[in-house]
Amino acid sequence: MLRRGALGLAVRVGTLLVAVCSSLSLLYVFACSPPSAERLSLPPGVHVPTDKEGYQALLQEREEHHRHYISSLEKQISQLKEALEQRGQQLENLRRSREQAAGTPPVEAPNGAGDLQEFLQNQLARAEVHTGARVLNEYSLVPFQTFTLQKVYQLETGLTRHPEEKPARKDHRDELTDVIETALQALNAPWERDSPNHRRDYSPSDFIEGISRTERDKGTLYELTFKGDQSREFRRLVFFRPFGPPMKVTSERVRTDNMIINIVVPLSKRVEKFRHFMVNFREVCIRQDGRVHLTVVYFGKDQITEVKGILKKTSKEMNFRNFTLVQLNEEFSRGRGLDVGARTWKRGNVLLFFCDVDIYFSAEFLNSCRLNSQPGKKVFYPVLFSQYNPSLVYGNHKAIPPLQQQLVIDKDTGFWRDFGFGMTCQYRSDFINIGGFDMSIKGWGGEDVHLYRKYLHSGLLVVRAPSRGLFHLWHQKSCSDQLPLEQYRMCMESKAMNEASHGQLGLLFFRREIQAYLRRQVRRANSTRS
Repeated sequence: MLRRGALGLAVRVGTLLVAVCSSLSLLYVFACSPPSAERLSLPPGVHVPTDKEGYQALLQEREEHHRHYISSLEKQISQLKEALEQRGQQLENLRRSREQAAGTPPVEAPNGAGDLQEFLQNQLARAEVHTGARVLNEYSLVPFQTFTLQKVYQLETGLTRHPEEKPARKDHRDELTDVIETALQALNAPWERDSPNHRRDYSPSDFIEGISRTERDKGTLYELTFKGDQSREFRRLVFFRPFGPPMKVTSERVRTDNMIINIVVPLSKRVEKFRHFMVNFREVCIRQDGRVHLTVVYFGKDQITEVKGILKKTSKEMNFRNFTLVQLNEEFSRGRGLDVGARTWKRGNVLLFFCDVDIYFSAEFLNSCRLNSQPGKKVFYPVLFSQYNPSLVYGNHKAIPPLQQQLVIDKDTGFWRDFGFGMTCQYRSDFINIGGFDMSIKGWGGEDVHLYRKYLHSGLLVVRAPSRGLFHLWHQKSCSDQLPLEQYRMCMESKAMNEASHGQLGLLFFRREIQAYLRRQVRRANSTRS
């Protein structure tokens, strides 16, 4: 009985297995058979073709879909490769910097083509790109030059040199054009286009300004600024050319919406100058920019009422409340005033612009101030363009044009004030950490150079470049007999250079000889007629 029951159970199980296998075979046949025209997956509402041409069109459409898919995969692969290369470059730079910190010998030039990439990476690691180099004094720093699509603004030794290249030399123009084109290619790369923040193609008209400088034993560093996709947004790209093809170092978006600039102005009397300063401040800082706080540090009691009246009038007429007036009943000291003004701000970190009352600046300069300063990394020391005495430039007082027409960068109207370090943009945290000004310095000059030297020794990147939107307006300068000998000498040198160009001073110095020459010419003309 048991044997017969087991046999019956085995028959039933076998029959069940055969049925299951048959069902699976049928399902496999249906799943793997070629789809018919009726079963092709098409979007709703699309007509199913019934002729040969229709099938060919459908196949072409599917082939095009697969091409787009393959193209998308290729872009993703390219993007991943670039990210991998950048990560490898960062690791290589880190390794090189550690080797240099351990005292490894300097890099030598490559002997073969296989060593070229390693040589270029070593040049980048050794150059002053990511961090500032410690230098001995203000004369050791390599300054930047500023350039646009049309002009190059550079510092040259000697008063007879042009403050700008016009026109730029062909080799210089070709070099900068190549870098700008490389930057545009990077901004318009496929992986940038796929970014959700990328809304348009970049063109040369989006280029705002660039700065560059060359370390003769390493290469050339370029920082280029373009208009961003949104208002008050910028795209900044950094390139390094290690005497070879440019290498992209960084590419980043810089938002300046919330970058408040606290303009600190030390003042003692000079109410008329302050009134003119506030005219420029109203137009540029309030009407055009709108992201500025003004801190005025006033020394003494004389004319303080007039200064308060000017600020009150500006506040009422322009609906402007972002200002602070600090009064100090002590002898004027520029360093002391700037130090107090910087420390008065209590609302966290802020970008400081140390300014004088005889300075004119544009809205473009305020953007340069924001873009060339970075807390814990960069401080901006712009080289301003200093006006010559308008009476000497234009001949007489009646011929002097309005101020806006005087702001022309030309060798006969002014010079790059490359010996001055008073105007600077830096974050409050860096200023506090560096120790601020030397409070033992009194009177005119010297305090700005000491602060500049501190930054040169700090390891921060010091950006020193001509600024086409920052002008020092001419004013009569007097040097006090109470100054120490060194400060008096500096004051007199500044006074002499502030008056006129080398050629104009020469004409004034030799005016007697010129007048004698003109008299002789008149006598010769009269004798010839007789």
